[in-house]
Amino acid sequence: MATKTTKIEWTDKTWNPITGCTKRSAGCAHCYAEVMARRLKAMGLEKYRNGFGLTLHEDDLGEPMQWRKPHNIFVCSMSDIFHEEVPFEFVDRIMRIIMLTPQHRYQILTKRAERMAEYFSTRLVPRNVWLGVTVECEASKSRIDYLRKLDAGIKFLSCEPLIEDLGDMNLDGIDWVIVGGESGPQARPMMPEWVINIKRQVEQQGAAFFFKQWGTWGSDGVKRNKHANGKLLFGEVIQQMPEKVAV
Repeated sequence: MATKTTKIEWTDKTWNPITGCTKRSAGCAHCYAEVMARRLKAMGLEKYRNGFGLTLHEDDLGEPMQWRKPHNIFVCSMSDIFHEEVPFEFVDRIMRIIMLTPQHRYQILTKRAERMAEYFSTRLVPRNVWLGVTVECEASKSRIDYLRKLDAGIKFLSCEPLIEDLGDMNLDGIDWVIVGGESGPQARPMMPEWVINIKRQVEQQGAAFFFKQWGTWGSDGVKRNKHANGKLLFGEVIQQMPEKVAV
């Protein structure tokens, strides 16, 4: 795998043919992408001239074609590919690039599981696509059922920012679960018992568990820099990747 060019620990590169979004659920309250987009606009970057307003970037569609070495690529880290204002025709163009670059693994994460299911009801999921949904609170667990029914090589959950205990979870058909706390000055705490509850169920149901970080609030309940809080769980780094390869 080639050198990482993103700080997101579970991927290698990001590809943003779409930027901007609108808030969908509780996890969106302090969106990192919104803060970053506004900062990039203030710096004068042309791509972010609309700030966090939804924008399609046709000129960036071919970017992965330039990366010959294989990568894990997070698609639309600065947006949601299945946002209601993104035409399915544009999603088709993204999928076309994905199919033309089988050396890469594309990680697609959405909070709009219903629209993702609608899109793939008439289309095949490319074999080098990993599909995921964000499950940050109890109310968002229904997204798992939409994901479970799709024929993707890897299906994953991002429980980040984890803002409450998720209770019992049906992880049938889920290959990978990412957990992380919220960062930033307005971050909400993540309780250790919430993390332990997810980890226990992931292990029982045979998925891979990836603990990303504690975020602004440490495991001891103290608010400090996220780097100081780190990513240790039970004194170790637990960052498993899914075992089966979807390429």
